[in-house]
Amino acid sequence: MGYFGKLEEKQLAQQLRRKGLSYGEIQKKVHISKDSLSRWCRDIILTAQHMERLQKRKLKGAERGRIIGAKRQQQNRIKRINSLLEKGKKEVGKLTKRDRFIAGAALYLGDGYKSDKSVGFSNSDPKIIKFMMSWFREFCRIPEEKFRGQIWIHDNRDELKARKYWSKITGIPLSRFHKSYIAKNKIKSRKIRKQLHKCGIFAIRISSAGVQRRILGWMSGILENSVV
Repeated sequence: MGYFGKLEEKQLAQQLRRKGLSYGEIQKKVHISKDSLSRWCRDIILTAQHMERLQKRKLKGAERGRIIGAKRQQQNRIKRINSLLEKGKKEVGKLTKRDRFIAGAALYLGDGYKSDKSVGFSNSDPKIIKFMMSWFREFCRIPEEKFRGQIWIHDNRDELKARKYWSKITGIPLSRFHKSYIAKNKIKSRKIRKQLHKCGIFAIRISSAGVQRRILGWMSGILENSVV
């Protein structure tokens, strides 16, 4: 580009600067380096109105930068979490029959019923309920007709839909479900519930004192101390 071309660019850049445009805005119209632009416009005095506008743009730009930075951090965090989850799965590998047996007994130790003479296990996670149904069938040899189900659910949820959902997960027919426990959703309470389970909490119930005591024995073996 010749001298006159540069001169035209310089004059246009200065004209735009006098109108209060930022260097970034000028560069979109005049393709010149920021260093040259700074030298060309350094003696131009902006009005108070122009300065206020540029300050607002700067703040908006900083806010956009913060949002973009936060989004990038979130994406990196999700990537790290997924990476750790995949690593964890690989470390577990394929479960043997004994692995499944110990895993089920440990889960029962956490969420199983221990105080009465019947077997019971409750949880809101369908994967855990499905695993425990398989565990009861495989290791406790529970006949299908012995399984019963029960739901604990809030009164602002669809109970029938929940019953059908858990019936499909467990294979327990609706005719073998006990009456659901309906809990009041205390909307006026100061205690804010962070999560209301859409399909409630499901309980697997089996009426068998013998099986229950056998499971308690398995748990004692795991803990190497009686829990009875």
